[in-house]
Amino acid sequence: MDRQVILQLTETFEGHAQQTDSGVEYWLARDLQVLLGYANWVNFQNVLGKARTACEVSEHDPADHFAEVSKMVELGSGAQREIDDVMLTRFACYLVAQNGDPSKPEIAFAQSYFAIQTRRAELIEQRILEAERLTARRKLTSTEKDLSRVIYEQTGGNQDFALIRSKGDQALFGRSTQAMKAQWKVPDSRPLADFAPTIILKAKDFATEITIFNARAHGMASEARIAAEHTTNNQAVRNTLLGRGIRPEALPPAEDIRKVERRLASDERKTQSKPKRLDD
Repeated sequence: MDRQVILQLTETFEGHAQQTDSGVEYWLARDLQVLLGYANWVNFQNVLGKARTACEVSEHDPADHFAEVSKMVELGSGAQREIDDVMLTRFACYLVAQNGDPSKPEIAFAQSYFAIQTRRAELIEQRILEAERLTARRKLTSTEKDLSRVIYEQTGGNQDFALIRSKGDQALFGRSTQAMKAQWKVPDSRPLADFAPTIILKAKDFATEITIFNARAHGMASEARIAAEHTTNNQAVRNTLLGRGIRPEALPPAEDIRKVERRLASDERKTQSKPKRLDD
């Protein structure tokens, strides 16, 4: 397909994209019908039906991607008539293209266009989740440093800080730090938190923040008392997670946070080295 045609089709497809009030991108089926080279709405409805079936087979709820709507159109006489239409998400458009007539050049373009757009959205979502996990890990590191400082200020020492943190793990996971390291295959030299999923990082951080608050508020002057407080708080957080159907020790490990950090840093460097220009 000629490059100029590809650019024109890209602009046309993107020009018909709309957004819901909540920011979800969508296309109207009757617009997509024309974009994909279908002159007859009835024939295009057959394609929509196949796409809905494909959506269901892929274990996605069609109602989340195909929304029945109606709109008013102006007739040649100047009168208006209400017609049926369908709001289609990007994923729905991809499925429609996959079930269209492959001999149509518009279909060939749309198959690639929506596949790339869908994948791009997935990559963006993945990057956001990775950045959120990295932020949670850094926050936990900072909070644990604050707890260590509080212990030192109020007890005159913090040589048992590692033991206090370990007791917190025991209460949160229902098993020791070493047992969880063995389960998640964490190297002995690395912190368990470097392989913890985001929800566990936030759970540990929340429990630690409560410990800091109560240690200060109640003037706890012994490491034993602070350790007991930390254990109680982690147990309370564990009970909350269990009550929502989340068993901390049953969760799979996440990717090594150092790898995630390096990948995000590399992406940032690439972005900065090749900035988009206004005339690109």
